[in-house]
Amino acid sequence: MRYSIEGEPFPVVICELDAGEEMITESGAMAWMSNNMNMATQGGGLGKMFGRMVSGETIFLNRYTAMGGPGMISFASSFPGSIRAYEIGNGNEIIAQKRAFLAATSGVELSVAFQKKVGSGFFGGEGFIMQRISGNGMAFLEFDGYIKEYTLQAGQQMIIDTGYLAAMDNTCSIDIQMIKGVKNMLFGGEGLFNTVLTGPGRIWIQSMPIPQVASSLIPYLPLGKNN
Repeated sequence: MRYSIEGEPFPVVICELDAGEEMITESGAMAWMSNNMNMATQGGGLGKMFGRMVSGETIFLNRYTAMGGPGMISFASSFPGSIRAYEIGNGNEIIAQKRAFLAATSGVELSVAFQKKVGSGFFGGEGFIMQRISGNGMAFLEFDGYIKEYTLQAGQQMIIDTGYLAAMDNTCSIDIQMIKGVKNMLFGGEGLFNTVLTGPGRIWIQSMPIPQVASSLIPYLPLGKNN
């Protein structure tokens, strides 16, 4: 499989498949494809379907196969931002925010990643449940806005505002930290908690989380009054 990611800030990943190669994607992510791509919708069992539901993804996945020769298929982001490609395998797993999964080769597996610490789940911005991307193959994830990558050494920490975590290596850990000072908590405008990420491993931070965008638009939305 060969691919190119084009068109930020409204990106699309275009994949060129050899005959018989397959890709999986969430429902509705396909943008365009060659006419020899065969689609099959699958659930993968009640356990996996439930896991996708609680992690914010669609219950069913679509499997696309290039039939009778090379094929082409593209997957578009649902929000202005970035699409990143990750090589999964040999113990390399990615823990990502809800709604991050876009598409992957057929050897990649999706599952639920529960936060080990309850406090991280309730106050860490991404909720108690995130996505685990494992298996073997190439995975494409979509994030909100610009993406900044850091590599943390063992024990090194990064403090980020809640909701800005896009993804991290499974070797990293996540916790929450209460903002110090009553004035800071009440009038600082940053909420009560920050997310603390601890290495070793890579982390990806997004500049424009959808909840932040929605919150900033509320003052400008009509209140339901008739014009």
